[in-house]
This record gives sequence, structure tokens and C-alpha cells, in this order.
Amino acid sequence: MKIRHFLYNAFLIESGNNKIAIDPGQYFSIFNFSSLIPAADWSSITHILITHGDPDHHWQSDRVAEASHAPVVCGKDLARVEDGKTLLVDPRGRELTSWVPFDNVHALDVGDSISLGDVDIEAVKSVHGPIIVPILWFKIKKQPGPGERVGIGSMGFKISLDGKTIVNLGDSIYLEDWTGLQPDVLMLPIGGMGNNTWTMDVTDAVEAVKMIEPKKVIPCHYNVPFLWIKNIAKADDLLFKREVEKLDIECNIMRSGDEIEI
Repeated sequence: MKIRHFLYNAFLIESGNNKIAIDPGQYFSIFNFSSLIPAADWSSITHILITHGDPDHHWQSDRVAEASHAPVVCGKDLARVEDGKTLLVDPRGRELTSWVPFDNVHALDVGDSISLGDVDIEAVKSVHGPIIVPILWFKIKKQPGPGERVGIGSMGFKISLDGKTIVNLGDSIYLEDWTGLQPDVLMLPIGGMGNNTWTMDVTDAVEAVKMIEPKKVIPCHYNVPFLWIKNIAKADDLLFKREVEKLDIECNIMRSGDEIEI
């Protein structure tokens, strides 16, 4: 099994005939405005998972679905049904003003599970925290909640295939709901430092690792570009790695395009 990472929370998991895309979002940098998951991979993707509707996670999902014809799995609040069609919030729409049809969508609530081919997917609770967005000399604070675009449909996923389990928590704050997961691989955010509490910071993420007890950890959603800012969601990944390895758990720091085998 191979795992590739593309910054933010974008991953490709490849095993046998399966190629699972997590959060096919977009870079939003003046130096790079492109798909996180390369377009060359889109047509061969077999499953698409969307942890929530923020653009850095959802921007390219309809295009990837169209290119691949892969089933889409998401949290129940990212989808709604109108006239017998399943709609997801528009990946490139403004706030909640537009919803667009997706084929073959499976919208899950916490604890729900689905088998798609030989891949089993279970929805895991995830809660997106508030964010502060720097725009020129202003700072815009966005609080997730009913009627708000930020964090809409927040959900983590436990993926089981070929005898291994992978948990991706999306952009979540620390929760005490994750006891007993014990996956082979845990992907979790660590970039919630300072005013931006949209996710766990390093300290919270280490506590989550202790509770979840994975065999391997991949930190994500930290030190990423946004507009003219080189790094937002700042985190000390080397500190995180040292603290995780004190627990006798392997920690892999992955840069954009890096690949590991498990």
C-alpha cells in the first residue's frame, strides 16, 4: 500500500486496484493556484472522500468525480437531496448560495459505514474550529455552525482495505470520541497554533495520538501557503515527531508529493 501526500489534507492511497483520494482541494497561493492532487491522477481514482466543504479540501472534487466516475463519500451536512438528486455545496461557490448535483454520492453520519467494492469506510466524528483569514490589513473570523460555509459537513473517516486501516480526521479540534480506533495509519492536523484554532495544535494532536494508539502517524494541514503568505497554520512538526516517537509510534513527516509504503 502506498500513500502520497499533497499538503493541506490531500492524500492518495493506492493498494491493488484501489486508488482513494482524500480532499481533492486547491492551492490558494499567488505562487501556486493549482489542484493539490495532480490532474494526471484524476481518471484512475476509484474512491473520493471529502472531509468538509472548505475550498482547500473540496475545490476540485466535482472535476475529479467527473474524470474518474468514482463514488463520493462525505459527511451528511455537505449534501442535500432535491427532486431526487443529491446535491453537494458548490465546490467553487460563494458561501451557501449554490449547490450542484453529484452522481454516486454516499453522505454519512457519525458511526455510519459503507462498503464500496473491497473498501470499507466508516464515518468518524470531526469538528472544525473557527478560523481567522488575513485579507490585506483585515482579519476575517469565520465561526463554523448552521448556515455557515466554513467547515460544512465536517467528518473524519476510517478506511479499511487489504487488512489495513487508515484514519483521517479532517480539520478537527481535539475530541474525546476517538478512543478505540487504533488504526495502522493516523492522519491528523497539527496547525491550530495561535489565533487560528480551526484544528488541533501540536499539543492537542499528541494527546489525540495517545488516545487513538495508531501504529504510524502522518501530521497534516500545517505550514501551508495562502495568498501571499508563505506559511499559515504554523506548527513545529519536528517537535510533534519527537513527542510521538516517545510513545514508540512511528511518525512520518511528508512534504508535497512525498510517498511512503506501509
